[in-house]
Amino acid sequence: MRTHLYRGVLALLVALVFSAPAFAQGIVKGKVVDEKNQPVVDAKVVIQGTARNAETKTNNRGEYVQVGLQSGPYTITVTKDKLVATQKVNVTQGTPAEANLTLQPQATAGMSPEQKALQEAAGSAIEALRAGRDDEAIQKLNEVIVKLPTCSDCYYNLGIAYTHKQQWPEAEAALKKSVELKPTNPDPYNGLANVYNAQKRFDEALAMNSKATELSGTTGGAGGGNAESMYNQGVVLFNAGKYADAKVQFDAATKADPNNANAFYQLGMTALNLGQIPDAVGALQTFLKLAPNDPKAAQVQSSLPALQQMLPK
Repeated sequence: MRTHLYRGVLALLVALVFSAPAFAQGIVKGKVVDEKNQPVVDAKVVIQGTARNAETKTNNRGEYVQVGLQSGPYTITVTKDKLVATQKVNVTQGTPAEANLTLQPQATAGMSPEQKALQEAAGSAIEALRAGRDDEAIQKLNEVIVKLPTCSDCYYNLGIAYTHKQQWPEAEAALKKSVELKPTNPDPYNGLANVYNAQKRFDEALAMNSKATELSGTTGGAGGGNAESMYNQGVVLFNAGKYADAKVQFDAATKADPNNANAFYQLGMTALNLGQIPDAVGALQTFLKLAPNDPKAAQVQSSLPALQQMLPK
C-alpha cells in the first residue's frame, strides 16, 4: 500500500511541478484626472518594468488596474490626445501599488528639431517594444544609440528586446552597457538575472538578483526581512535543482510575509521534491486558505488527499 501511495506522490509531482516558478507578482492601480480634477476616460496606461511591459486603459471613472506584475520598479506613462503624465512606482507582492496621475499638456517647447526627432525616435522604439515588434524596436533603439551613446535606458530596452528573442549574448551585452552607464539603476541587474536564469547560469543570476535587491533598498537572504527578494532567490535555486537551499528561502519568505500565498505554494512544491510530505501538506493547506481562487488551487485541492494518506499515523 505504501509503495502504491509513493508512486502516487511521484505522479503528483509530475502533475504539479510542471514548470519552474516565476518571480513574485503584484498589482498596480490608480486614477487618472485632468487639470480640473475630472476623470479621464479611455486614457492609455503603459506600465514598463524589468521583466515585462503591460498596457491597459482607464474606465469611465478614470480608474485602471493591472495585475500579474513582478515585484520591482515600474514607470507608469498615461496619455490621452496631447496630454501626458508619468510616475514611478515600486510594485510588491500582496500590497497593490497605487499611482494616481494628473494629465497635462506634453511639453516639447524649447526643444531643437534634432532633440524632438530623437525623442520621437526613442518613443517609437519603445512603442514597438511594447507591441511585441522586437526587431523593429532593436533597429530603432540602435539608431538612437548611435546619436545618443550615453542613453542607459536605451541599452536597457535593447537588452529587453533581445531577451524576448532569446538572443542571450546580445541581451547580456546591452544590459551590461546599461549598468556601466547607470550602475545605480536596479532594472538592468534584474534583466541580467532573467538572462542568466534562462541560460541556467544560476550563480550569476543569484548575484544579479542580490544586486538589484540591494539597489532597490531591500535586503535579501534568509532572515533578511524582504519576502519578495527571498522568494526570488528561492526561484533561482529551485530552477537550479538546489531544492534544500530553495526551501530555506521560501520558508523565510513565508515567515517574512505570512500572507504570501505564492511562497507557501512554492514551499510545498519544494518540500515535495525533497520527499518531505508533512511539510508539503502543511504549506499547501496554507496556500489554499490564503488563495482559494488561485488558478492552481483546484489542482492542489484534488491532490491533497493522496498526500495526506502519506502522513505518519
